[in-house]
Amino acid sequence: MPPVFVSEDDFLLQNYTYELPQAQIAQYPPEQRGTSRLLTMRRNGALDLEHHMFSDLPDCLPEGSLLVANNSRVLQARLLGSRSTGGKVEFLLLTPLPLVRAAATPVKGREDTWSAEVNGLVRSGGSVREGETLHFGAGISVTILECGTFGHRRVRMCWKGDVADAFAATGHIPLPPYIKRSDAEEDFSRYQTIYSREEKTGSVAAPTAGLHFTDELRETLRRRGFQWAEVTLYVSYGTFSPVRCEDIRNHQMHREYVELPEETANAIAEAKARHRPVIAVGTTSVRTLEGVAQVCGRAQPFAGWTDIFLYPGRPFRVVDGIITNFHLPESSLLMLVSAFAGRKRILEAYQEAVKESYRFFSYGDAMLIR
Repeated sequence: MPPVFVSEDDFLLQNYTYELPQAQIAQYPPEQRGTSRLLTMRRNGALDLEHHMFSDLPDCLPEGSLLVANNSRVLQARLLGSRSTGGKVEFLLLTPLPLVRAAATPVKGREDTWSAEVNGLVRSGGSVREGETLHFGAGISVTILECGTFGHRRVRMCWKGDVADAFAATGHIPLPPYIKRSDAEEDFSRYQTIYSREEKTGSVAAPTAGLHFTDELRETLRRRGFQWAEVTLYVSYGTFSPVRCEDIRNHQMHREYVELPEETANAIAEAKARHRPVIAVGTTSVRTLEGVAQVCGRAQPFAGWTDIFLYPGRPFRVVDGIITNFHLPESSLLMLVSAFAGRKRILEAYQEAVKESYRFFSYGDAMLIR
């Protein structure tokens, strides 16, 4: 695939903006899963924008495609609690649960109570200081060890019993800030993909391109000869942290933990050998596949960290197409899809989506870049 043309303008943060009416930022999922819209575009050549329903996906995909999806599950990672002063405080756990469990040690003198050093975001009405202990429900407490920038904190977290159960008992679904409401009962199911795995719980945001898939669509894809494989990226701050550098090349991605199993690596190798397209379901799947390829030279079995930042001029070694939602202005995810298909082409497609009243962001509509 020939590289996307890149100019100096592609490195300027100010060139990743577009006009979006507030009314088009989806505040709720569609009434029925899978009834969202799908805008399709070509990666190269004529833009060839087409409007579909997401249920039309099998007719829009290149023949014989292998779809690779992120099977991570969203944790109720947002805790609401109090400080010793009585003030309110919020804590968002950023360390993936498998690593929390691996680091956990028993607390002496307290039955079935554990502690571990973890990373998180703390938000409070006043300044939270090192050494301060914050208290949340279900016996969870957080002691501040080190204060970083933009609310980042290294903390010692204590909990009773299984850590996932403790968060499930008191935590909230961490809806993104552009959804201007509190999490509701429907979010416990609708802010999860149908193929998320219980043992992969730990993401602080959903891999939202996958929210459109239904069991019926999965079965149709299978019957039509499309293959399915899975990876895991525990969505954390790297996915949603804002880009603040005027020259985007100076932005440093926060690392996230990924797993690429042998079964998926073998499926990708077979697809490549047979010249069948690899279609990533969501930008987190893109970052997993390309992050592993950046470290290992190809998509091979891997478990570890990635901090890959894909912006115009960066190569794609594995992915041939992307199913994705529409992304925020000046976000690293908008830069990722711009790296794949060209900034001007992406912004032109977004302009068309705005004109045609598509719904944007996490609970919004989708696009296929092929």
